[in-house]
This record gives sequence, structure tokens and C-alpha cells, in this order.
Amino acid sequence: MYSSDNDQSQREFFGAKDDIDEDGDITSDLWQEACWTVISSYFDEKGLVRQQLDSFDEFIQMSVQRIVEDSRAIELQAQAQYMTGSKETPPKYNIKFEQIYLSKPTHTTNEGSVYLWPNEARLRNLTYAAPLYVDLKKTVMKENETPKETKSDKVYIGDIPIMLRSAYCLLSDMSDRDLTELNECPLDPGGYFIINGSEKVLIAQEKMATNTGEIYVFSMKDSKFAYKCEVRSVLENSSRPTSTLWVNLMAKGGQGGRKSAIGQPIVGILPYINREIPIMIVFRALGHVSDRDVLEHIIYDFDDMEMMEKVKPSLDEAFVIQDDKLALDFIGARGSHAGVPREKRIRYAKDILQKEMLPHIGITQHCETKKVYFLGYMVHRLLSAALGRRELDDRDHLGNKRLDLAGPLLSFLFRGLFKRLIKGII
Repeated sequence: MYSSDNDQSQREFFGAKDDIDEDGDITSDLWQEACWTVISSYFDEKGLVRQQLDSFDEFIQMSVQRIVEDSRAIELQAQAQYMTGSKETPPKYNIKFEQIYLSKPTHTTNEGSVYLWPNEARLRNLTYAAPLYVDLKKTVMKENETPKETKSDKVYIGDIPIMLRSAYCLLSDMSDRDLTELNECPLDPGGYFIINGSEKVLIAQEKMATNTGEIYVFSMKDSKFAYKCEVRSVLENSSRPTSTLWVNLMAKGGQGGRKSAIGQPIVGILPYINREIPIMIVFRALGHVSDRDVLEHIIYDFDDMEMMEKVKPSLDEAFVIQDDKLALDFIGARGSHAGVPREKRIRYAKDILQKEMLPHIGITQHCETKKVYFLGYMVHRLLSAALGRRELDDRDHLGNKRLDLAGPLLSFLFRGLFKRLIKGII
């Protein structure tokens, strides 16, 4: 209901007395008409592909630079010169990628590099792409000498296809007359690529939402798990891929090949760890060793005997691990290769728990306490669903989904290709 002070302005805005009922509420018919007016105005101004164009522009302006900056420096060791009999230690080289640059779409002719127009790319079966350059910083380190740094500016590393009508397209901000002279349709909204003369469209990919603060609990059928709890997170303003943490309640009878004699234990599936980890071992690896300390983060009322009984199999399964170092070694041994020393296994497990598990909470040191509270809440939600105290989530609900547009899809592809470039240099 609207206040009387606003009645007159509402009547003037909507234009007719009959559009507002006796209580001062706007009629449903008028609301529908107003909503469609707003929707039509949005598409008239933005068009049908503005979301793809904005996503591609963000990929070029932000994501490419982040991926390059996140890449590790390349370390090279020169081979010793045995033939000359020199006993000097061969120098080491450190190569770091820095600022990136993207040119306008071009192609090479007998006269050199010239602009490549979209219609020319269609007719000549060319790819409408722009060259990508990067600044390199090389550091030479010799024994008993000060490291020497040299810079190589704008080194060509490849081409990036350009989306038509994006900010980096030659057709952007052109008038209808100029477009007609270039044999381009003024009504063409763009939002696609030209690859080898063919027009290609990137189809948005549907995925589960990340960093919503929501924990999803699903019931599993024909699986070794009875219930699955998951959370998807990603570090904000980073090019790193999505990290997913699963906390699962084993099914009765151990379907799927794992049969437990102690009941239905809870296991966790951590990023980059090949096997399931008993959930209590994860808590102990995070620094919470005693059973009571762990239970305080999972069960908020110690008089809740039903939940206590549900947790008991997990405590029994992890009884042999009563130390944080042993817990880290247990996790590291299931994620690293065979034969790795114990110190490296522990360090590997620490890196996984700190940087890969729940990165949206934090990836710095001393963030274990926050992760323990969040992990305990996940287990609590899982047990509440198993006891029928809360409803299960719908995996197919649109509210739990997001769409990856051109930017995230190209970021994933560029990250893989850039890693391949670094491996090729090594």
C-alpha cells in the first residue's frame, strides 16, 4: 500500500485515475504493462548481445592480464660446459611475464601488416584476430655476481580472436553509413567471431553458482553416498578456476565398493586429492585435534543425541590420527606421488588446505579457524538433512545456477594455452 502523500504523484505518473484502486495500490494490469515497457526499453538500448560484448571486453581488459600475472616465473639452468673444461657454475635465468598489449585485428601481406576488416576475413577465409604482445623481464644470475636484469618489450606470443562489435573490433562506434561502405549490415548486433571465414558463436554454459554463501545438500541414489553436501568457491578478482569442496555421508551397506563396519562415516573430497578423506582428519589437519573441539563446531547442542550418534562413526574411523602433523601427512600421501618425503607431503597438504580449499574465505596463513567454522557448518547441514530436519536442495533450480558467458569461457581456454606456452619454453 502507498501512503497518501504519494497518491497524487502516482496518479500523474501512470496517467489515469482508474489505474489505482481504492487502497492506493496500482492495478496488476498496469504493473504488467509497466514491466514490459521497462523490458522493451532495456533491449532497445542494450540490444540482445550486450551481455556477451561486455563479458568479452572484461576478458581482454582484466582477465588476460590477471592470468599472465598469476603465472609463475620461468627458471632455466644453463648446462655446464664440459668440453671447455670450465669449472664455473653455469648461470641461471629467470623469465617473468609482465604487461600485455593487444593490437587491432591485422593480417600480413606483401606490403606488411594491415588492418583486417570483418568482411574481408569472411571472403578470404581468414580469422578475425588481433596479435597479443607481452613484456618480458629476464634476470641472469651468476655465481659471485650481481644479478643482471634485461627487458624485452612487446614480444609477440599469439593471436586472440576478436568478437565483432566489441570495444576491440574495428567496427565499434562506426556510423551506419560507414558500416554500409564496408559491406556490413548496420542492424548486425555482433557478438560472434569469424574463424577461418566462418561465423562462430560462443554458447553460454550453465553451471552451479559460486561464492553465494549457500551450501547445497543433495540426496544420492544408486551411489556409495547417501547424501552429498557441496560448496563452490572462487577467489574474488582472480583468474583461478572454481574450487569445489564435497562433504559426503556414506550410504548404508557401502554401495559402490566401500563397506564400513562402523556405520555411516562422513568423508570429504578435497581439491587435487585423489581419495576420500575422513572428515575428522580434515579438522585435525586444520589444527583442531581433540574430539570435543571438533564436535563444538559441528553439533551446537550436546544434548542432541541423534546427531551425536550420526557423528560417532566418523570419530571411530579417525581414532588412529590424533595429531595435526599425522593428519597432514595422511592427506598429503593421498595427493602426491609415491616416494615423496614426509616433509614435502605435509607441505603439499598445507598448501591444499590453505590455497585450494574454500579460497573465498581466505588463502593466507592463519585463516584455518574461519575454515573450521565453515566446514563444521557444512557437516551440520549434512547431518540435519540426513535426519530429516531440513529440506534438500534442488540441483536444477535456476536460483542455484549461473551462466558462463564469453569472458569466463575464453579465460579458461587462454589459461590452458598460456600454461602450454610456459611448458614449451621450459
